Amino acid sequence: MKRIRQGQGQGQGQEHAESAPDERESVALLTRPRLASDVLVHEPLDAGAPWVVQRGSQQYIRVGADLARLLRAMDGERGYAGLVETLGPPWNEREVGRAVENLREKGLLDNGKRPRSSGNWFKFVPPLTFQLTLLKPQRLLNALMPLIGRLANRAGAVLAAVFALGGLLALLAQGPSLVRALGEPLPLAVLLGVAAASTVTTALHEIGHGAVLTYYGGRPSRMGVMLFYLTPAFFCDVSDGWRLPHREQRVRVALAGIVTQTVVAGTAGCAALVVHLTGGSPTLRDGMTVFAVSTYVTGVLNLLPFVKLDGYIALMSHLDASHLRDRAMTDARRLVAKVLFGGRYGRELPTLSWAPAFGLACMVFPLYLIGLAFNLWLDFLTGLGVIGASVVFTALVYLGYRAWQGGTLLVREARTGGARPWRMALVGLAAAGGLGAALAFVPVSYTVTGGFVYEDGGARLVLSDAADREAVREGATVTLQRRGLVTRTDLTTGTVGRGDAEAGTAPLSAFLPVREGDELPIPALGVPLVLGGDPGENVGVARVTAGERPLGEWLYLSYIAPVWR
Repeated sequence: MKRIRQGQGQGQGQEHAESAPDERESVALLTRPRLASDVLVHEPLDAGAPWVVQRGSQQYIRVGADLARLLRAMDGERGYAGLVETLGPPWNEREVGRAVENLREKGLLDNGKRPRSSGNWFKFVPPLTFQLTLLKPQRLLNALMPLIGRLANRAGAVLAAVFALGGLLALLAQGPSLVRALGEPLPLAVLLGVAAASTVTTALHEIGHGAVLTYYGGRPSRMGVMLFYLTPAFFCDVSDGWRLPHREQRVRVALAGIVTQTVVAGTAGCAALVVHLTGGSPTLRDGMTVFAVSTYVTGVLNLLPFVKLDGYIALMSHLDASHLRDRAMTDARRLVAKVLFGGRYGRELPTLSWAPAFGLACMVFPLYLIGLAFNLWLDFLTGLGVIGASVVFTALVYLGYRAWQGGTLLVREARTGGARPWRMALVGLAAAGGLGAALAFVPVSYTVTGGFVYEDGGARLVLSDAADREAVREGATVTLQRRGLVTRTDLTTGTVGRGDAEAGTAPLSAFLPVREGDELPIPALGVPLVLGGDPGENVGVARVTAGERPLGEWLYLSYIAPVWR
């Protein structure tokens, strides 16, 4: 700051003469600072609310009233002395200089360059979220305000609770019909209908966030579609909620989507019960049931605070702590570094004793969530052959990259905390040795998943081109199953028969839980099966028991080798 202050007085001409043109322009901009063109200073929305500085459409920073006055006075016309004269105490030229340097580091001041806008329509959010903006929703939400105003009262809350709880009771009342809908293949039209209804519900979920934010005086900046942990979804950016004066308002904005979602799920559950009681179409009832269950489940997942979902936003808003997850994970890394490597570390969230444990959960839970998605989609993807296997392989490569990045951050924290190099090296060698031993010696049950076709009293195992055909040996045990969208039911067992695999086709329903699979044949290899009894189904899932493999070999055979087969 000393050099910048000298630029106001006698040293200005000499310093500019010795500087390159870009440097002279930069010094001039800092000498008479002004805000960047994409920075706005928002007044408090209510008494006691903070001033908020907005950079672009997504970054919000809370500031005190004195700093807000300084920011609003930075018009590029006044130097430090002029700003002090305009603002008065507590500002002096030294404090203005410090503030200018901090604001420059945060990118809030004009540096002579146009702000980049390339990230407005597409954005990547680590670890595994891709966002594509489709529209600016403010005009739509303003049109919905009369309806929102009628619903935003105690009667509306009671009505929402009645539908949400009533739908759960309606699903439980259907009993066997519910189990069957979740455990049997469904018509392709029903699956498409459920997918379409889920898409509309996700959009309504996001509109719910935006509508409540607009009701409280905020402005949602963008709305679009995203790929969230391998799952397609919508999003609505409600970062402007940080301007709301009361934390309970921000909590309501965060939970508005889940409320909308559970009301929709409850309505579908009640409708399914009505169809059941009136003797309506079983296919329609099954579709409504599956849609209601899936919508309730995604609502519950949204409540979990360990990933950047609605539950996390609500918790962060309730605590009034920005970047809660990132700071908690920093505390967790420092705790792990202290245990493993020693050293001295500060806390990002010293007032929250549970922050390190929360940060550890935030690190681990995304892996669990991705594993859950793999369990749901892996059989479907492997049934698609090399294309599906390539999708799985790509996701695993990215997960490996994130794991490496996490390890790098841990080592960096240890070095910053003063950990001894010899201890870090010793722990690293022990970790590498433990991992190597686990990959080489820990046994894991290995199965090969395919389908079966039963016709004319005979059965055959059908495999996609990505299946491990070498592991399917004569005499290997095979379990035949009925597969639904959620659950599976064992039908019978058998063994792989004698004979070579023959190229041919198989119905799609041997790989995906759809009823019309017989009309949609796909290429497959067929292997004879010897069954212990009639499976009672013409087509379904087959799982071949192929013994045990070391963990490393199991990972290779399950996730890497299918890409090259």
